[in-house]
Amino acid sequence: MDFYQRAKRYSIKKFTTSAFSLLANASTENLIRLTYLAERIPQKDSYREKIRWIRTLFQTEHPALTIARRVLSETHPIHRKKLIANFIVNQLLVGTNRRKAFEAEKGFYPPDAMLISPTMRCNLDCYGCYAGVYPQEDLPYNILDRLMGECKEMGIHLILMTGGEPFLREDLFALFEKHENMIFQIYTNGTLIDKKMIDRFVTLGNVVPAISLEGLREETDARRGKGQFDRIVKVMDGLREAGIFFAVSTTQTSQNTDVLTSDAFVDFLVEKGCILIWNFHYVPIGRDPELSLMVTPEQRNRTRERLAYFRATKPILFVDFWNDGCLTQGCIAAGRKYFHVNAQGDVEPCVFCHFASDNIKEKSLAEALNSPLFREIRSHQPFSENYFRPCLLIDHPQEGRTFALQHAKYFTHEKAEQLFVDFAQAIDCYAQAYGRIAEAAWKEKMERQPPQPLFVRKKVVGKPGC
Repeated sequence: MDFYQRAKRYSIKKFTTSAFSLLANASTENLIRLTYLAERIPQKDSYREKIRWIRTLFQTEHPALTIARRVLSETHPIHRKKLIANFIVNQLLVGTNRRKAFEAEKGFYPPDAMLISPTMRCNLDCYGCYAGVYPQEDLPYNILDRLMGECKEMGIHLILMTGGEPFLREDLFALFEKHENMIFQIYTNGTLIDKKMIDRFVTLGNVVPAISLEGLREETDARRGKGQFDRIVKVMDGLREAGIFFAVSTTQTSQNTDVLTSDAFVDFLVEKGCILIWNFHYVPIGRDPELSLMVTPEQRNRTRERLAYFRATKPILFVDFWNDGCLTQGCIAAGRKYFHVNAQGDVEPCVFCHFASDNIKEKSLAEALNSPLFREIRSHQPFSENYFRPCLLIDHPQEGRTFALQHAKYFTHEKAEQLFVDFAQAIDCYAQAYGRIAEAAWKEKMERQPPQPLFVRKKVVGKPGC
């Protein structure tokens, strides 16, 4: 990086950090003014458009304004500074420009984030775990370290970690410290988080825990073990008191949907200090896959409607991995916006796509992201003009079977092919049933909001948001 670029990055970082630090008690008008300044920094049109969308939320006094104030006023100063510097500046502003430059150099645009499993070992034994039958091994530290450097070269500063239970690896804290200019969100069962670990989060500032919950006490203890809910509540209290931004991750099934979509559950998380909810639908892969645990088409549609209500009324962020196709313009797998590296080093299109063609121990990250398998998947995205049906596994299973059975070189664990072979008929029936509901919902949406052009040479140019 030349002197001009270093000076420019330093100026952006200083301006943004100072500006956000003043905004905890700033007026709405000043928040809106900040979006006009932020809009000038990214070179990518889609990011400028998202900043304008955020400005609209502020102008209409959306709960997003309360969320922004919560993050700015309730987080520890060190944590807040790192969130601003690493996520807002390095990932969204400067990182966007670097990813665009990488595209000009290498011919493809890098993903926004990397999801990686440093270990597949876990200290719980939850039924239906998507990762429950991977070999119980760790990805070597030198590979993790190397990947962080390769990500930053591409402009990726957002790293998501899952497993297994990541905090079984004590050497992760050395990784967090070495790569202090990245932000790490860790999906964790929370059992290993204690006062000492929370103090380390405060000192580092760049770690965001995402704690697994299945609902309230009954649902969580039924899947994760008796007493686990109460332990998680104690952890959340400790994180809130320390000023650590934290998220909650839920696995939605046919059995806990009513609880996860209730006001009581969301209000409980807001009260505990949670800022973000990740909702993942159960997919019949991994440990003892069970089709009956899948969210029904009707439940899935109800969830989409309820999250729209929550987003308009609750001061908490929501990400629904299947129902948020409108926000991502379809499927995000295969490096379009994210990908997964498992603990064996296999580079999978998605954390739920247990097939691969490359291993990161043998290839660079850039080579793996530009592999024939990933290029083939990206060339078909989005799989439908209906963004309520984004997924290649459960919405367009014929596409998923083609990628897995014809284009991938191998499955990444024993019996991973079951989803594409033994369950093919059942998944097709699911896709058809939900497809009918989704088509009606999409038609209604388009009648309320005239569609923008969806495709230009397979590149999505639609507006963000649902």
